Amino acid sequence: MMDYILEAWVSGNIERAKAAWILGKGERWQPGKKLKLLFAGYNGTRNTGSDVRPQETVRQLRHILGADNVKFSVMSQNFDLTRGYFEGAEQVHLPDIFPPFLAREIPKHHGVIVVEGSAFKSKFANALTTMIIGSLGTATAQNKLAVGYGSEAGQMDPSVAKMCGRYCKDALIITRNEESRTVLRKLGVPTELGTDTAWTFEPLPAVYGRKVLQDAGWDGKLPVLIVCPINPFWWPVKPSLVKYAAHAIGGAYKDSHYRTLYFHKDGSEVESAFERYLTAVAKAVDAFRQRRRVFVALAATEQLDTRACRRVSEKLGGVAVFSSEDHDMFQMVSILRAGHLIASSRFHGIVTSMPALVPSAGITMDERIRNLMRERGHEDLLMNVDDPDLEPKLLAALETLATDGERIADGIGRTVVRNLKIMARMGVYFEEELRRRYPDFPTRKGQWSWEDYLPPLDEGLRRLIGMYRESNKVSA
Repeated sequence: MMDYILEAWVSGNIERAKAAWILGKGERWQPGKKLKLLFAGYNGTRNTGSDVRPQETVRQLRHILGADNVKFSVMSQNFDLTRGYFEGAEQVHLPDIFPPFLAREIPKHHGVIVVEGSAFKSKFANALTTMIIGSLGTATAQNKLAVGYGSEAGQMDPSVAKMCGRYCKDALIITRNEESRTVLRKLGVPTELGTDTAWTFEPLPAVYGRKVLQDAGWDGKLPVLIVCPINPFWWPVKPSLVKYAAHAIGGAYKDSHYRTLYFHKDGSEVESAFERYLTAVAKAVDAFRQRRRVFVALAATEQLDTRACRRVSEKLGGVAVFSSEDHDMFQMVSILRAGHLIASSRFHGIVTSMPALVPSAGITMDERIRNLMRERGHEDLLMNVDDPDLEPKLLAALETLATDGERIADGIGRTVVRNLKIMARMGVYFEEELRRRYPDFPTRKGQWSWEDYLPPLDEGLRRLIGMYRESNKVSA
């Protein structure tokens, strides 16, 4: 019921924004003025992937458009958790009850850029998808720029899908896979093919990650196996006034409480499936370390994963746990890249480690890791979270990582460079859409290398491009 209330509330706000625009209200871009863009997403919860994506989108679009021509603002749910992020951009607070915020904030800007990866799906939370649709829909209602940048679409509940088709038909969604394009095309939403935007992220130097591991007991010599478990079974999150009241009055639903009136899926089936998954992961890792001398560490790249990491750590006798509760995105990715092997149920646990060519296996709950492993040509390194044979399959995958690392690293390197080129093409799509909305905006002219459409790259990425270079030009 609360999901429907949010959807109706946001839909009404979009209609009112359209009427206000017709009556002359709202910020209109004029030549000579800075273009004010609002970046919308699930930022500020110490989800490393959700924070890395806007970080790199801001860097890329500022590079393409020119810092003197733009003014960027990024949503954050907690300023304390995004301090030092999104350099050069203002941060604006996204409250849990977001419809009034969208109605107030979006008319102040000339456009909205969605930087959320899992933007159009009911898997995690209809409320999040409603917020994304509301952001794009309010912008298009006022004839403003509205772009989903590296977004993904999947199964949506009928009411949310209908809302998406109605209010996003004048937006451009640059998806990170063809499957997402298919979902959105059926709803009449314009799309182009893109990728994730985390590929260009530059963490703290490798010395930081190695130092943190050594402080946790690593001898600096043994191979480091980093494991990123999650709770795959407690989604979606849904708002509930009944649960909220019970929690506020008597502390009920403590384990499933997300925040304010939002609660994870819970129950005996959820807990049983979670325990089977954790046990399978722990047993596979334990068997692997009995065969091979490795230093095992657990990484919670989303602070919600800390509980899963601690439970696996207990099953393994108390191995090191690194959580984004304690480490920002620059630190977390440095730790991941200091590893020698990675097994992850977090998509960005894999993506952000790939530029360092760390061999990785995926234990997936949805299509994101599955699509990535297929792209890499590493389907033998892919498992499902609910697979009854997860333990032996994970053990076999870990053995493959240990024995066939060079082949795996080559596939990873090629995939990184291919996605860098796709990310550059996203910049071209963005420019074209910007010209369509604001033909007088001073975009670049002439011919540019594809690398000119990326933000400044670190030495490691430049080296990878040199290894897998194919001559290419893109026109601006």
